[in-house]
Amino acid sequence: MWHNVYYLIPAVLLLAAAGYASQAKQAAKRVRNPKGLPGRGLDLFDTAFLAGGPGRVFDTGLVRMHQQGHVVVSRSRLVTLTTDDPYDAIDGTIVDEIGPSRSRDLPGLRLAVMRSAAVQEIGDRLADRGLLRDPARLHRARIARRFLWATLPVLAAFTLAAYLIDSGEPGYEHPALWVPLLLLVVFLVSLLVTRPLKGRITPAGRRQLSLMDTGKPWQPGGSGALTSADGVVLGVVALSGLALAGLGDEELTEAMLASATADEMAKATGYSAASSASSTGSSSGSSCGGSTVWCGSSSDSGSSSDSGSSGSSCGGSSGCGSSSSSSSSCGSSSSSSCGSSSSSSCGSSCGGGGGCGS
Repeated sequence: MWHNVYYLIPAVLLLAAAGYASQAKQAAKRVRNPKGLPGRGLDLFDTAFLAGGPGRVFDTGLVRMHQQGHVVVSRSRLVTLTTDDPYDAIDGTIVDEIGPSRSRDLPGLRLAVMRSAAVQEIGDRLADRGLLRDPARLHRARIARRFLWATLPVLAAFTLAAYLIDSGEPGYEHPALWVPLLLLVVFLVSLLVTRPLKGRITPAGRRQLSLMDTGKPWQPGGSGALTSADGVVLGVVALSGLALAGLGDEELTEAMLASATADEMAKATGYSAASSASSTGSSSGSSCGGSTVWCGSSSDSGSSSDSGSSGSSCGGSSGCGSSSSSSSSCGSSSSSSCGSSSSSSCGSSCGGGGGCGS
């Protein structure tokens, strides 16, 4: 019976891994600052981030600045600043990232703004109130589950050792078989209990989007739009993306959709053409593994998905994940969210799965 001592090590490892995985999953579900759903009164950029991630925030902000006449976007994807009087923090970020030259290529600007602290803080705020899941915590939960899986070969190895060591000696008794079987049952139950959460958007976040996407035009309050019609267009961009917005400016639409599509392709191949173009212009972190965390798009939000609305990863660097669960929205696309919606958050929290992202 002393051979049963061989099961002690895998049992301790299994229980420790199961406890860690369970704790990590609970932490990923925890809400720091729970609040009631704001219904159709959610802020413009909070809505854009919730529905499409950091990329949607940039699209919404640039469209608004174009409506105000603060920028001009050419078909060649060059953004030219005409005035540097920002309406809010997102405007200010776009102005800062364009820089003193007052013009910048659209892909590089998109990447830099997506990684900026102002945009990433939006994701942190939504996670704090329970509408999004913190990508750093989701990443930690996935890592914890890998530790749980690692205990299975350890259990098999020690079980084999218990049967083979000293098996040739007289009076040898095989160790009890029920012990490894019991540990196997504990392993399977732990896997079931700690199964990963699906998507970046929480059930509360999906309910919030359903309250806003009712089929009626949504116009955010205090959006800085020039007219009511402009506000409705911004609402469509934030909720549903560029392709459905009907901007009325062919050059702007073509350039922004092309930039968003290129970002999606870069994310899919694990290489960001935009990152090289913006390597000198981004001030908020150059990689998903750095301070950028919300790099993936929240593609399970329920809004329609198109090449211009998916809020792709921050530059599409590999390792950025995104939420992929479908519901009624890095990374990933994305997200995350680079996400790159890698499981961190591009602000205080990039990492989204693997990088920055859902």
